[in-house]
Amino acid sequence: MNEASRQTLSGAAEVVHEWGPYEAGGVIHGVSFDGTHVWAATGETLLAVDPRSGAVARSLAVPGDAGTAFDGKHLYQIVETRIDKIEPATGKVVSSIPAPGGGFDSGLTWAEGSLWVGAYRSRKIRQIDPADGRVLRTIESDRFVTGVTWYEGELWHATEENEESELRRIDKHSGAVKERLMLPKGVLVSGLESGGDGLFYAGGGRSGKLRAVRRARPA
Repeated sequence: MNEASRQTLSGAAEVVHEWGPYEAGGVIHGVSFDGTHVWAATGETLLAVDPRSGAVARSLAVPGDAGTAFDGKHLYQIVETRIDKIEPATGKVVSSIPAPGGGFDSGLTWAEGSLWVGAYRSRKIRQIDPADGRVLRTIESDRFVTGVTWYEGELWHATEENEESELRRIDKHSGAVKERLMLPKGVLVSGLESGGDGLFYAGGGRSGKLRAVRRARPA
């Protein structure tokens, strides 16, 4: 591998849509996407948002204070020290497993038959078995981890530190940063999920806003 191939790509992320805040809660914790709706955890309610309009299509009385994920059939929601597996049609919790961070978890996503869980202050991403919560892999970061997602077979995570946020594409084995996309000043990211076609859905934390972001296009 030559020196140029090791260099980290750097660029900017632009906000292409912004919705909310929503009445269901003042904070967006976790974010996921089922191919039709963007799901946003707001504390005591899980909202299904239409990404074309930003309108709430429906809501589930499901608590959640961190990441949200979708495996193609079920939703997964971090709440306190556990991860609940949820039927999207009814909001019924069908099973629960321990969250690996013991209450200090952040982002959540589904890929490769596993759940991937961010650990905010300990700056880690853990791959866990969705059946029992067993940790299969731990990846280190050098910044706070907020959201976690996969796009085109690559692992991404959001960071926040000193009131600045960025999206990072990283090596799923070593954690080495391959690409950084800086978000506009003041735009902080809680949950993160890929929407395809280069688009990411990002929770806005205490702002209560939900955003769609992507790589900034050349001027």
